[in-house]
Amino acid sequence: MDYTSSIEAALKVKRPRYTAIAAGRRHTIGLRLDGTVTAVGDNKVGQCDVNGWRDMVAVAAGNVHMATNTGNAHTIGLTSQGTVVAVGWNIHDQCEVYDWHDIVAIAAGWRRTVGLKSDGTVIAVGRNNEGQCAVSNWRDMVAVAAGDWHTVGLRSDGTVTIVGNNQYGQCEVSGWSDIVEVAAGYLHTVGLTSAGTAVAVGGNKHGQCEVSDWRAMVAIAAGSNHTIGLQSDGTVVAVGWNKHGQCNVGDWCDIVAVAAGCAHTLGIKSDGTVVAVGDNEYGQCNVSSWCS
Repeated sequence: MDYTSSIEAALKVKRPRYTAIAAGRRHTIGLRLDGTVTAVGDNKVGQCDVNGWRDMVAVAAGNVHMATNTGNAHTIGLTSQGTVVAVGWNIHDQCEVYDWHDIVAIAAGWRRTVGLKSDGTVIAVGRNNEGQCAVSNWRDMVAVAAGDWHTVGLRSDGTVTIVGNNQYGQCEVSGWSDIVEVAAGYLHTVGLTSAGTAVAVGGNKHGQCEVSDWRAMVAIAAGSNHTIGLQSDGTVVAVGWNKHGQCNVGDWCDIVAVAAGCAHTLGIKSDGTVVAVGDNEYGQCNVSSWCS
């Protein structure tokens, strides 16, 4: 075997069996290396009916804010062709994405779905009572995130724009710069800078915005009232609401990706397995048996 083949073989062995994860209020979604999808947790409205999905490159899980105790969640999948599929609760048309095309990234919030197109524009469907779907004039975007009542867009120049509810200052990001990733929770917004630090605005009742001392971060995630940071050494930090142990990630290691739901936290390890902590009332943390 030549040198190139040896490297390719090594990469194949180390490539994660699960390449992406998403967390909703009561369910968890996992994207496998082969483009298929699995789900665990509450399936009251069909949000876990993803077994037939194929050729997926990204997944997103709609959340339910803390004041709501119903299973009104949905799940979104992005195919390699740039089209989008959806299952679950659809009372606000948040699953009406079947005519979408040329999509490169997706996000799912409370009762809505957001898509980033290859030309840097953004589309959204679903609940728009607070203007959280008013993204038709956005341009030059490279990433999107969806909180419960606000939608976040990251521009190619590292600045951030937000529409929707701003009751707790979760949209006050005009001074942010050099941002490379964004995340949105129930009432807070988090940004990751190119220097590996983090910034946050919005509701801070549980300390979910206390990220100013974070360093060497490579990824972030925002749950309803907690915030997760993945460090360059594969360890994870967390701040915020911890009633269900969703911030108990101090012993995690060798993590390559993170996600945060309403009250649970997920991580993908470098071997492709998935770990979870937090609220497991509906089995949304039952991922220990997941394999390729």
